[in-house]
Amino acid sequence: MTHSETLAPDDATLAGRVRDGDVRAFEQLVLRYQGAMYRLASRMLSDRAEAEDIVQEVFLTAWRRIAQLHDDAAFAGWLYRMTTNRCLNALRTRQSVLGVDLDSTESPRTDTHPEHATQVSEQLEALTVALRQLTPEQRACWLLREVHGRSYEEIGEIVGANATQVRGRIARARAQLAEVMKPWR
Repeated sequence: MTHSETLAPDDATLAGRVRDGDVRAFEQLVLRYQGAMYRLASRMLSDRAEAEDIVQEVFLTAWRRIAQLHDDAAFAGWLYRMTTNRCLNALRTRQSVLGVDLDSTESPRTDTHPEHATQVSEQLEALTVALRQLTPEQRACWLLREVHGRSYEEIGEIVGANATQVRGRIARARAQLAEVMKPWR
């Protein structure tokens, strides 16, 4: 077996196979991206169950609409765009944003250094609360940049804004988060 045979196929190859009806190729893409899409959705929504529902809907939509993807190499950006848009729509339709249920959020391991784990848990809780204070658009841009490492151009494509608008949203989000997180520095 050569070195190239041991490498996993890239997104473009898998997306092309999915377009041809290859369920196993789609399973590989789901395994590759479900964690990232879930983390994005759960941070945007502060609701694990709703995030799971949205991610399932996104992958179902991706399976059904793969023919609409014109550039197979853009599969990841397409998923990020669908996930972000569904989260933004969910946030817009909510009557009010509810508090975070600490029992339902993942917490750091506490068996090694309980004091440190408690501090990290408190910091994560403060960050989650601070993220909810951002506009949904700022939150989406900040999460896509800081947590998911997307470029300004990619984020712009995902949220339907130009790179300058994205930079502005991220700058405002960073300033607001920095102010709220001062006690944790």
